[in-house]
Amino acid sequence: MSPFWIWQQPQWPAFQWQPDRLAESLHQCAHLQARLLRKVAALSDEQRRQSMLDALLQNIITSSAIEGETLNAGSVRSSLARRLGVEEPEASHTSARSEGLAELMLDAIAQPDHPLTLERLLHWHELLFPNQDTALAHRPLRIGSLRGDEPMQVVSGRLDRPTVHFEAPPRQGLEQQLTTFIDWFNGDSRTLDPLLRAGLAHLWFVTLHPFDDGNGRLTRALTDLALAQGEHQAIRFYAMSASILDNRQSYYRILEQTQKGTLDVTGWLVWFLQILLAALEQALATVDRVLDKARFWQAHRLTPLSVEQMKVVNRLLDGGTKGFEDGISAGQYQAVAKVSKATATRHLADLLEKGVLEKLPGGGRSTRYRIL
Repeated sequence: MSPFWIWQQPQWPAFQWQPDRLAESLHQCAHLQARLLRKVAALSDEQRRQSMLDALLQNIITSSAIEGETLNAGSVRSSLARRLGVEEPEASHTSARSEGLAELMLDAIAQPDHPLTLERLLHWHELLFPNQDTALAHRPLRIGSLRGDEPMQVVSGRLDRPTVHFEAPPRQGLEQQLTTFIDWFNGDSRTLDPLLRAGLAHLWFVTLHPFDDGNGRLTRALTDLALAQGEHQAIRFYAMSASILDNRQSYYRILEQTQKGTLDVTGWLVWFLQILLAALEQALATVDRVLDKARFWQAHRLTPLSVEQMKVVNRLLDGGTKGFEDGISAGQYQAVAKVSKATATRHLADLLEKGVLEKLPGGGRSTRYRIL
């Protein structure tokens, strides 16, 4: 009978790939990494700390969201900020959960020279599940230890006719499988291109699925560690988990295809590098907004603006999901600034006169304004 799962292949885990199909993506990723580091170098120390805090927070929140868990963003942000030495004007209460996640993330990206060990992985697992009341769980979790003897499967569909999307290697021999992976991670893998190494580590570890729960989040933390070891701090300023969340369905689909395929994992690596490219492009856009915002306020440092005007202008400068990419209308100004319609109209006219905003084509109620 021919192997069904990738780990049943006779040569497992001797992965293969087609370099010519990966060369262009590797070149693009390396180019964007270099651009990101140059952009980050232009930030002030405070801007770098804030940008790193935002990226790490996004990474933690989205990694959990991939698994369907919604975290308290304020609590996680406060736990990260304290460790990074960032002053937060309205710090939220922290929890054992947020403290554990912050410690895990920073251990992965700020301790790249520490070797990977089984003890380190078990500690990461404990940080994922602090104060876990296993008695209340639908099944007890083995926290800080490897999974039990029952089969580890990802299943959907009816109970009498289930579809098995994935099955991990059996529990027997798991310690040796992990030892082989850890030895590779600390040794032979360091001769590979760092980005390929990160992609292979991601696939290999998530296929081993060594824990009862938390395997996806630990896999992504391990990927961050691999990237940190090869990128010289660029990983601190982008969130690959956010790009995976944006492509969650294709993430699970490519994993399933690869784990049911051969040891040629080119398709997985192509997908991984494209997701990495998307994360780097998003980070570059974010840093550009930070720099543009700093240049704007430097140019308008002597322009007298009200508190409400400054609030709206900052929202416009933030762009993305926080701002108004298509400009702002008088009604939106009124809502953001919490002022009357007449005041909003007067404020907008004042911002036009001072050269802060410009009017976009259109008129009447549809008139919109953007940063000049």
